[in-house]
Amino acid sequence: MGNPTITGVGHHVPYKLVKNEYFNELYGKDIDTFLKERRNIHQRYFMADDEATSDLIVPAAEKALKRAGLAAKDLDLIVVATDTPDFISPSTASVVQHKMGATNAGIFDVNTACSGFVTALDMASKYIKADESYQNILVVGAYGMSKFLDWDDYKIASMFADGAGAAVVSRTDGEGFLASALYGDGQYNDYMGVYAGGTAQPITHERLENKAHLLNFAKKIPVETNAIHWPRLTNLILDRIKKTPDQIDHFFLTQLNIDTINAALDSLGLPHEKSHNVMNKFGYTGSACIPMAISDAVDEGKLKKGDLVFMLGSGGGMSMAALALEWGFDS
Repeated sequence: MGNPTITGVGHHVPYKLVKNEYFNELYGKDIDTFLKERRNIHQRYFMADDEATSDLIVPAAEKALKRAGLAAKDLDLIVVATDTPDFISPSTASVVQHKMGATNAGIFDVNTACSGFVTALDMASKYIKADESYQNILVVGAYGMSKFLDWDDYKIASMFADGAGAAVVSRTDGEGFLASALYGDGQYNDYMGVYAGGTAQPITHERLENKAHLLNFAKKIPVETNAIHWPRLTNLILDRIKKTPDQIDHFFLTQLNIDTINAALDSLGLPHEKSHNVMNKFGYTGSACIPMAISDAVDEGKLKKGDLVFMLGSGGGMSMAALALEWGFDS
């Protein structure tokens, strides 16, 4: 049957570089110090007014395909994980397929907020395991949150960024994907999100005036949530694959809070260096941050064939996704 393995990765950011100092000047206060010391965010990239999420995806996907030695027409499926789509309908995957000329690929989007990429990877691996007609699947995490920021809220506006990361998942003879786990706690569905634009809150003049169409942190999810569940999910998967924490070579975690990442690793008794972090380069890019971090690690030559890799994503809703795999190629 063959096993699903990542054979290529790529990432892309738009061209507008925005450093922390911009927000110091914009809001007349020292925002830079907090972002660097407590979030590890130094800069970020924003889309231009005429750019859409699909415009970020295509270059990332093309890089991933090139690394995998494939062409767009070799793709059997495109899965786009995003909560900042080009449109409410149709799927952003349909736009990507058209722009890339991936005429043989099926298409759909996934929205589990910032855990979307790991969720979509899990789905792609199961397609390949279940159906021999799927040989190569493009999985993308993409984020264009700058289009949904409330610029009157400096705490939100200064953290978020735009970008895309892509991975090609192919049927191979390698070990590949080992185990995964999904977790949700829907009581948090009204804690943070972009709430206007769907059937619950259609766009109206009143909702536009109230900024209901913009990203809103309505309530605060307990700060310890990720630090509790990431180690729990890690240990759950380790039990399944009969490994121990010290055997994990690399972690790729949602890149919002460096303190939470470090706390999770501390709980597992592992050095902080096990996590490859990129928020200092790219800010917080939501569903794109994990594939962007993986692609960046490959660019830096950190990943070796056979490395044990863990991914842990967290998103609004609240949703989490964890996945373990044996890395498929030398970077």
